[in-house]
Amino acid sequence: MSWAVELQSISQNALAYCKDVFDIERFERIRDISAEILAHQTGFKFDKVKELFCCEDGYQTPKLDARAAVFEDGKILLVKEKNGKWSLPGGWVDFNLSVRESLIKEVKEESGIDVETTRVIAVQDREKHNLPIYAYKVCKIFILCKSYGGEFNKNIETVGRGFFSLDDLPSLAEEKNNHEQIRMCFEAKQDDYWVTIIE
Repeated sequence: MSWAVELQSISQNALAYCKDVFDIERFERIRDISAEILAHQTGFKFDKVKELFCCEDGYQTPKLDARAAVFEDGKILLVKEKNGKWSLPGGWVDFNLSVRESLIKEVKEESGIDVETTRVIAVQDREKHNLPIYAYKVCKIFILCKSYGGEFNKNIETVGRGFFSLDDLPSLAEEKNNHEQIRMCFEAKQDDYWVTIIE
């Protein structure tokens, strides 16, 4: 799968700068081939893979996923998703917002809690920590936040929230966060001299 991802990236980057119509045609074909390879490897339909995998223009860069570590009485905030799994509140960074602005918005929407960011815990390469591997690169940013209270409200993403100790975590949405990442957040909270982990 890594070959398909690399081919897609090369072709997208070339299409961002190409002027020659013949080169554009060639790189568009390479991009289609990368989607065909991925469709073959995953079993997904070609059209669906192309829609998800070949939908962007411009120089290819990783997507940003920001996650908040919010603590109360030594326990960490998790939100319950509709599938019954739990995750740190957060998600994709919106194109028109900063990382900080997106995270504050996501935490409020998913948990009802008002927060302010205080410290970056880590910037991780998602595929080194979470499964399944995606067809595109993702940088995960974990940020320690301070809570100012708030009420949970019904929303389209989550069905509940709770605070959990490290030794009593519920079933996690491991494609978003795993036990190792939650433990890292606890360690950062307890360490006044925490040094941001950057991968």
